[in-house]
Amino acid sequence: MAEILMKAAAFVAIILMGYLLRKKGFFKEEDFHVLSKIVLKITLPAAIVANFSGAQVEASLLILSLLGLGGGVIMMGGGWLAAGKNREEKSFFILNSSGYNIGNFTMPFAQSFLGPAGVITTSLFDTGNSFICLGGAYSVAQMVKNGEGKISLIPILKTLIRSVPFDAYVLMTVLSLLHLTLPAPVITFSGVISGANAFMAMLMMGVGFKISGDTSQKGKIVKILALRYSISIAIAAALYFFMPLPLEYRQALAILPLSPIASAAPAFTADMKSDFGLASAVNSISIVISIVLITAVLLVVL
Repeated sequence: MAEILMKAAAFVAIILMGYLLRKKGFFKEEDFHVLSKIVLKITLPAAIVANFSGAQVEASLLILSLLGLGGGVIMMGGGWLAAGKNREEKSFFILNSSGYNIGNFTMPFAQSFLGPAGVITTSLFDTGNSFICLGGAYSVAQMVKNGEGKISLIPILKTLIRSVPFDAYVLMTVLSLLHLTLPAPVITFSGVISGANAFMAMLMMGVGFKISGDTSQKGKIVKILALRYSISIAIAAALYFFMPLPLEYRQALAILPLSPIASAAPAFTADMKSDFGLASAVNSISIVISIVLITAVLLVVL
């Protein structure tokens, strides 16, 4: 218990350090994008390669990817139902209540507390989740906002193919299913880089932490977050208690639905010409809530 609390406190301290350094001018707001590129294109893919190496993934575990996809679909449905009749509000709720920030946020928890099985579970779950947070939710939100009747898969697929973590997930999953491994120097190199992933991811979150929503919209923030985490807690409990998988896999499934809202949601919101400030507020507050919930769950399941 003490180790979990200490590591969780260290994660919070790194996030707080990044936030304070930005406030003091050490980091500029645009530095978030630089740190994001380092995490998404270097340290996170390296962590995926290092933790997948030597792991034997059975085809039956691919259901974990479907769980990641299904969780996102449930969240989008909840957002659609919770919003009013206004198409603008429905599209905002769909986009900003769905998708899980796993690669940048929850993966460091999995690396630190759950071991290789937990990282594999997290990676497979995030593969399915990627379809939602890297374009799926945005396409559905656009469709609802514009009153269109179809969803275009081409932009989603193009975004996924350009995503280095997604490519790493797919590559390592295929190699594991075929019982193949990468050359030893590649694995060693990846292992060295992956050691920086937790620190870089949390520092990036702190530098990007921003609450800029209109205070008059507190009710909408509370509504979205209450919807998000009430559904998330129910999904996490169901996966932990009822999935017919070994304990080490269910421990990861108990925290994955409690991840913060997808980090790309505010950017997609701005692209949709909706309320970026409100989206940033919801996203940032969800980070704080997820830290508390994930830490509490780890104390219970480990």
